[in-house]
Amino acid sequence: SLHALQKADLTRMKITMALVTERSGLPGGRAIRTFMGWDIAVDEAMFLGGLSKGEFLREFKPDFFFDDQAGHIESAMHHVPAGHVASDISNL
Repeated sequence: SLHALQKADLTRMKITMALVTERSGLPGGRAIRTFMGWDIAVDEAMFLGGLSKGEFLREFKPDFFFDDQAGHIESAMHHVPAGHVASDISNL
């Protein structure tokens, strides 16, 4: 769905995709390669190196935040709209 939205002719709306990970830069590259494999463009990538996503998102102020781990959703939902993506192996 993200790929379709990015490729659609959205004359009144721009969708910016930001990757936010608690990992440091090098291991976070796996997530970028995954999005590239899905043909989803990542406009920004933030590697927090272990810092809390919730506190970062409070300042970053995204329109929506999605994550595959309930703990990250729990942290973020106090600051921004957050949704769970049940696609990780731990969610099956």
